[in-house]
Amino acid sequence: MVSLINLILYQYPFFKFVLTNSNSTSINGIILLLSLVIAAILLNALVFYIGLYLLRNVGKWLIALFFNISALSVYFINTYGVIIDRSMIGNVLNTDYEESTSFLSFGLLLYIVFLGILPSLLLFKFEIIRPKLKRFTLHAVLTLIFLGFISFANSSNWLWIDKNSKTLGGLVMPWSYVVNTSRYYSYINRKEKKQILLPNATIKNDEKSVVVLVIGESARSNNFSLYGYEKNTNPLLSQIENLKYFKAESCATYTTEGVKCILDYKNTNKLYEILPNYLYRNDVEVIWKTTNWGEPTISVEKFQNKDFLRKNCEGPNCGYDEILLNGLNDQILASEKNKILVVLHSSTSHGPTYYKKYPKQFEKFTPVCKSVELGDCTQQELINAYDNTILYTDYILASLIDNLKQLNEYKTSMIFVSDHGESLGESNLYMHGMPTSLAPKEQLDIPFLVWTSENSRTIKESQEYSQHNIFHSVLDFLAIDSPVYEKDMSIFDN
Repeated sequence: MVSLINLILYQYPFFKFVLTNSNSTSINGIILLLSLVIAAILLNALVFYIGLYLLRNVGKWLIALFFNISALSVYFINTYGVIIDRSMIGNVLNTDYEESTSFLSFGLLLYIVFLGILPSLLLFKFEIIRPKLKRFTLHAVLTLIFLGFISFANSSNWLWIDKNSKTLGGLVMPWSYVVNTSRYYSYINRKEKKQILLPNATIKNDEKSVVVLVIGESARSNNFSLYGYEKNTNPLLSQIENLKYFKAESCATYTTEGVKCILDYKNTNKLYEILPNYLYRNDVEVIWKTTNWGEPTISVEKFQNKDFLRKNCEGPNCGYDEILLNGLNDQILASEKNKILVVLHSSTSHGPTYYKKYPKQFEKFTPVCKSVELGDCTQQELINAYDNTILYTDYILASLIDNLKQLNEYKTSMIFVSDHGESLGESNLYMHGMPTSLAPKEQLDIPFLVWTSENSRTIKESQEYSQHNIFHSVLDFLAIDSPVYEKDMSIFDN
């Protein structure tokens, strides 16, 4: 009974994908579909059977928990087109209160009540009868034998299943989030080992230099007029001299991994010392200001999160990302060091409530989507709201450059790169977080903007860059000599 409930209520996205991506009208396609239905019923029944046999009433509570989490998962899959893989589990576990509450809606409540709470209450209407061990073992063994038969009968479909395994594994309930939660914590445990220190660096000169690295959130290059977008979303940046922009692709579709890529010196799964920690340890002034979350461990003295920034801000726009610029020049001028790295980690284009990410005066493109269930809006309303966040980003970056121009004693540079892109309804996908191998270009193509003050450094022309160019470019501009520095990876000419 539990397995049938699980099939009927929570496996619709799984079988929708199978029907859409296989030849369901052919004999082979029909066999595949029927086999998956039978396998889903039997395999889930076997696991629930073992769980209830061992845990009894505790097993009931565990299945009730599965029902409610599955209801939530199916809501987000149906509403935003997400896949519950390891990276999506990371997004969920790294989401703060402010972001998580932005997803609350009447539709979400309906899913929880009708697909979560009511089926859970039904469970407690039944009494668990525990069979004798011999009967229990016989049931389990016969089920496994039959499942093995189904598997070998579908040997012609193994290649298709293997090809689509990531998507299938991210849609099957409840095992998508059970398995991937375990995978996520295993991944985190590996990453939380003591970081590998990079070789010591030296500062080559006493010239006063500042790099401001702005890490954008969910900004995709498609919607920047600098990259040819038909709407003028960059009216200020397009007028600034010495501003260059390049094609770039993110290495991930979620914040934690995207930010790590930006701060790493090369593409590796190992936990090497990241850029701000490395420079701070080697006597560079490092200031980290953030209205976002999901950063790797930042080991610097001057780390200022959004609570700190808002507490020290006055005015109507303290709830928006321009707060990152508040008092920035004063902090730079107060430093006793000649080499300064400032990192501004923004959240300007993060959904689903794009319309809340900018002050009212930046709502140039209308009408805008004001629903967290993005599929309820027209795509144009959704894109309008998102474009207004890019317009606001244009204002923030232009204001930052104006501030840096006032630092006459310093050679200054601003680098803007996004952690990942964003889907806005293309192919019925919304926001981000798809596995990189399956992600559309909208979630991977990102802006990479660079500005330098006059008489400082020239920027290489006509190249496509990656997030890993950041580390070496910052070292180059600040004149930091390091054994890990790669000259070809810098965006600056010598």
